[in-house]
Amino acid sequence: MPVTRMNHAVLYVRDVPRTRDFYRDLLDFRVKFEIPGQAAFLQAPASQNDHDLGIFQIGAGAGPSQAGRSTVGLYHIAWEVDTLDELERIAAKLGDAGALVGASDHGTTKALYAHDPDGLEFEVCWLVPADRLPAEIDAMTKPLDLAAEIAHYGGSTRGGVGISFPALV
Repeated sequence: MPVTRMNHAVLYVRDVPRTRDFYRDLLDFRVKFEIPGQAAFLQAPASQNDHDLGIFQIGAGAGPSQAGRSTVGLYHIAWEVDTLDELERIAAKLGDAGALVGASDHGTTKALYAHDPDGLEFEVCWLVPADRLPAEIDAMTKPLDLAAEIAHYGGSTRGGVGISFPALV
């Protein structure tokens, strides 16, 4: 089974309208289809999928996810942006909304971490273009200095578009 890419993720949430509005307003997702009070299917701005995120309502009484704390489960999903300028724009929106919980430099990626209204974590990242990666990649996670990365790479430099390591020869 040669997987070519992830098609979509599905989340169980307390309140579909609240979660729908969060992803629409902060990450510019479009609502493609909705079953009022039950589910919504959202598409990322540059996506060609029929939907990238499905959200299903399970009600206000749902407890918090314990994934990674006391149960197994998915830690987070990650979305890639084309430029550092876009990452900076999203960082500001997430920060203003109180949703931004971290920003990391992983060497090959520059990443933001945020929580949605139910506390589910997601990542928004920019991949360093393969031709800009150093010969020795530092795999240590460091705090992200987004202004310094923009000064180094340029805000409008297109990211690696799915390439996080140079081709092995």
